[in-house]
Amino acid sequence: MADNLSDTLKKLKITAVDKTEDSLEGCLDCLLQALAQNNTETSEKIQASGILQLFASLLTPQSSCKAKVANIIAEVAKNEFMRIPCVDAGLISPLVQLLNSKDQEVLLQTGRALGNICYDSHSLQAQLINMGVIPTLVKLLGIHCQNAALTEMCLVAFGNLAELESSKEQFASTNIAEELVKLFKKQIEHDKREMIFEVLAPLAENDAIKLQLVEAGLVECLLEIVQQKVDSDKEDDITELKTGSDLMVLLLLGDESMQKLFEGGKGSVFQRVLSWIPSNNHQLQLAGALAIANFARNDGNCIHMVDNGIVEKLMDLLDRHVEDGNVTVQHAALSALRNLAIPVINKAKMLSAGVTEAVLKFLKSEMPPVQFKLLGTLRMLIDAQAEAAEQLGKNVKLVERLVEWCEAKDHAGVMGESNRLLSALIRHSKSKDVIKTIVQSGGIKHLVTMATSEHVIMQNEALVALALIAALELGTAEKDLESAKLVQILHRLLADERSAPEIKYNSMVLICALMGSESLHKEVQDLAFLDVVSKLRSHENKSVAQQASLTEQRLTVES
Repeated sequence: MADNLSDTLKKLKITAVDKTEDSLEGCLDCLLQALAQNNTETSEKIQASGILQLFASLLTPQSSCKAKVANIIAEVAKNEFMRIPCVDAGLISPLVQLLNSKDQEVLLQTGRALGNICYDSHSLQAQLINMGVIPTLVKLLGIHCQNAALTEMCLVAFGNLAELESSKEQFASTNIAEELVKLFKKQIEHDKREMIFEVLAPLAENDAIKLQLVEAGLVECLLEIVQQKVDSDKEDDITELKTGSDLMVLLLLGDESMQKLFEGGKGSVFQRVLSWIPSNNHQLQLAGALAIANFARNDGNCIHMVDNGIVEKLMDLLDRHVEDGNVTVQHAALSALRNLAIPVINKAKMLSAGVTEAVLKFLKSEMPPVQFKLLGTLRMLIDAQAEAAEQLGKNVKLVERLVEWCEAKDHAGVMGESNRLLSALIRHSKSKDVIKTIVQSGGIKHLVTMATSEHVIMQNEALVALALIAALELGTAEKDLESAKLVQILHRLLADERSAPEIKYNSMVLICALMGSESLHKEVQDLAFLDVVSKLRSHENKSVAQQASLTEQRLTVES
C-alpha cells in the first residue's frame, strides 16, 4: 500500500504537469481510495510529496478532473494539520471560482473542500466572506434545492459563516430569508429542520434579517410547529417546540418585526402568543411571557395590552409558579409586568389590579434573576404613586429584605435595584413613617453608600432621598447618618471636579438640611466646607452657582 501510494504520487506529479487525462484520473482515483482507507497517513504523504502545490492548476473551470481534486482536498482538510498547507498552496481562490460551476458534483466537492479548509478559523471564514461567497451560496441554494447533498452543504456553510458579525450585512442583502423559509416549509424530518434552525438563530440576531424572515412567513411556520408539538412527549418534538418558540421570541426583539406582528394588538400572531400564557406547557408559558415583554417595548403597545386584560393573565401565570415554581417563567412574567408598568397611565390600573401583592409573593425567592425583576417591577409601579410608595415603604418585611439585598455583593444588579427601590420609596412617598421604617431596618447606611455610586442617576436618587430624610426625620436618622460618614462623603463629592453639576447641587441642598442636627452641624464646621462651597460660586452651571451662594450664606450665619 505504502509503495503503491508513493508510486501514485510520483506519477501524479508527472501527469499533473503533462495533463494526460486518463492517467491523471487513474492517479486521483488511487489517492481517493488510499484516503478512504487511512486518511491521516495518506494526507501526511500528500503533504510531504509537495503535490498540493500542483492542485491549483487542476481546479480550473476547463479541467475535467476538478471534482475529484476538490474531493481529495476536502478529504485531506479533515485533518487540522493539512488546513494551513492547503491555504499556502493557494487553493482557496480557485475553489471559490468553482462555486460558479453548473456541475452539481463539482459544487458539492468544492463546498466540502472550502468548508473543511476554513473549519473553525474565523480569519479564513472572513476571507471567504470578503471574496463574496455568501451571495453565491444563497443563489446555489435556490437553484439546487432539489439536491439534498448540495442543500446540506449550503446549510453547513451558512451555519459557520453566520456566526461572524461581518456576514450579517451580506446575508441581509440576499434573499436568504425567503430561501430558508421555502426550504423549511418542505422539510418534515426533524434533523433537517434542526439544521435550518441552526442557521436561522444566528441570522435572526440581525434586525434587518428579522424583518425579512417575518415577511417571508417564518412566524406562521413556527406557530404551526408549536401547535403540532405542544402535546407530544417525544424528545425530538420537545426540542423542536423549544427551538421554534425561542426563535419566535428572538424575532420580536427587532422593533420593526415586533411592531409588524403586533398589528395594533389585532394581529393573529399576537393573539396566538397570548394563548400560550395560560397553557400547561412551561416552555410555552415562558415564550408567551417573554413575547409579551418584547411587545411591551413602547408605550402604545403597553397601554393597549393593559386595557385588554394582559395583566390578569400574567398574574394568573405567576400564581401558578409561587411554590417551587419555574424560575425562568417567574423571571419572564415579572419582566413583562415591569415593562407594562412604564407608561404613567398604566401604573394606577396595575396597582388597583393587585400587581404589587402578586409580585410580593416572590419576596422569599433566593434566585437573583427573579429578585432583580421583582425589584424593577415595584420601582416602576411606585414611580410618582405616593399612596403605593407609602404602603410599600411601611411594609417591614419588604424593607428588611431590601436592606439584606443591598449587601448582595455577588449580584451587582440586585444590589443596585435594592438601593434604587429604597430611595424611590422615600422620594415618591415623602412619608415620615416610611423613613422611620427604613431607619429601623438599617437602610440609611446603604443610601449613603449609594451616593458614592459610579452611576450619576443613582447618586442623584440617593442624595434626593437623603435630603428628604434630613428635612422630615433628621432626629430619627441622625445617628445612622453620622456613623455612615455622610458629611465626609458630601465634602468629597463637592471637592471632586469630576462630580456632575446635579450632584454638587443636591449635595449642597443636603448640607443645608443637615444643619438642623447639632452633631452633624459640628462635623460640617470641622471640615471647612466654606472653602469648597465658595469656589463653586463661579461654577459654569447657574443652578450650582446660585445654590453655592445660598449654602455659603447659610454656613456663614450658622458658624
